[in-house]
Formats: sequence, C-alpha cells, structure tokens
Amino acid sequence: MPFLSGSLPALVTPFRDGRVDEAALCDFVEWQIAEGSAGLVPCGTTGESATLSIEEHDRVVELTVRAARGRVPVIAGCGSNDTAVAIHHVARAAAAGADAALVVCPYYNRPGQRGLLAHFRAVADASPIPVVIYNIPARTGIDMTSETMAELAQHPRIIGVKESTGDINRISEIRELCGRDFLILSGNDYMTLGIIAHGGHGAISVTANVAPRLNAEQVNAALAGDFATALALQDRLWPLHTALFADPSPGPVKHALALLRGMSPEVRLPVPLPGEAARAAVDAALARAGIAP
Repeated sequence: MPFLSGSLPALVTPFRDGRVDEAALCDFVEWQIAEGSAGLVPCGTTGESATLSIEEHDRVVELTVRAARGRVPVIAGCGSNDTAVAIHHVARAAAAGADAALVVCPYYNRPGQRGLLAHFRAVADASPIPVVIYNIPARTGIDMTSETMAELAQHPRIIGVKESTGDINRISEIRELCGRDFLILSGNDYMTLGIIAHGGHGAISVTANVAPRLNAEQVNAALAGDFATALALQDRLWPLHTALFADPSPGPVKHALALLRGMSPEVRLPVPLPGEAARAAVDAALARAGIAP
C-alpha cells in the first residue's frame, strides 16, 4: 500500500475574527491524529485555499506540519491557476517539511490538455517532493483526460491523483493507462467505497473533518477487503456525506465542527454561512451517524 493511503481529511482552516485561528488549527490536527486519520491535507478546497492570502496559505501548511510532528504524512494543497504561484507553494511546503503536494488543475484559465501537461511538468520539475494531481472539473472547468494523466505519470515526481470527476469508470481507466502503482485517492466521500473496490488507495475526505474515526474505520475496512463492514459504515455515514454539501462547502462542515469541537463556524466570502435547512440536515446526519453533540 502506498505511504499516502487511508483516510486523509481535507482539513478546514479555522478562522476567528477574520484571521486564521492558529491555536484551533493545531488542536484540530491533534484530534485528527488521535482519531485515526492516516494523513492530513491542509489548504485544499475545504481549507478555503482560494480565499487565503499567499502568506496565510504557507503559514497554514507550516503549522499543520509542525503540529503533526511526523506522526502522519502531510499532503499540502499547493494548487493555483498561476503556475508560478503553484511552484512557490510547493517550494514553501517542501521547506516546511510536507511529504507531498496536492496540485489542482488550473481553474478559470481553461488551458486545454497541452496547457495541463505544461503546467504540471513545470510544477513537478521544480518540486523537491512528490506531486499528486487533483482533478475536479466541476470546480475548475477543465477535465484532465486519462491519456494526459498517463503522460504525466511518467514524470518521476508525479505519483497519483485525487480523483473527483464522479465517474467510477475513470478508476479502471487510470489503472490501465497509468499503471497499477499510480496512487488513486477518492475525492468524493460518497464514492470512496466504490473507488477502493475498483483499485483506489483511500480518500482525501471532507467527512473525515467531522467523523474522522468512523471514516478511517470505513476506509481501512475497505482496503482490507472487509466490504461488509465498510458498507455498514457507508450506510451510517452517507447522510453526512450528503448533508455536508447541503450548502456551499465548507459552511456545513464548520457548522458541524462548531457543535462537536467548539470551532468558530466562520467562513470567508463568497462562501456564506449555511442556512437553516442545511444546518438541520447536518444535525440530523450527525445524529444518524451516532456522533451528535
């Protein structure tokens, strides 16, 4: 099994009064490790990377690595629609001690497949740490084809993908074109069980923010081939997978963490605080999962 496998929470970034709440972040890392998360992913989409300043982004990665103290790997979100900024983030993450970089397909620019190849090769050429592709066309407006991914898989520092297309057929396609050793991590919690059954290695998970122990138990059971246990946990967690996206993420996630951990629910615009219906859906899903406060 690759060293980056299992249940890997896409960490929220706690805010208080408009600033990163550094103490809350470090406390959150401790809880995640104690609850069985296999690694940590700061500054991804759930970490509101799009509204972090460059300085805040680098600081959140540094704090996460420092709080983890080498107990679990840290995959630092380093993506940008500006290749130079992505290279900067990778360099700073590596200097902070991150184990790998998660690099999203450039959003808004719509660079095409040739542009994706050039972008990821430039980032990987400059990177001293392994790079994981993050393919999420619903957010970026561009879908990296499996053929493009196969070309990038030949780069010695591009080791895998966070797969978030929602297409289960992609998993077998990626395995066929990129090789059996290419890391495949689920980017959609509701699909993690199926992705592992098709050869995936774990999940970069939103739900693991809120239910880290249950999510780790489900992923570990599936990786061990105990699909009966994994399916029972899927049934228990599925309402939470859904409710955490009842309003724009990570608003519902931070509502849940306010209830469970006393974390401030503060998000940054343009993401709003979750509405009443979304909060009620999260409350019901937490109760269904047996983790209500």
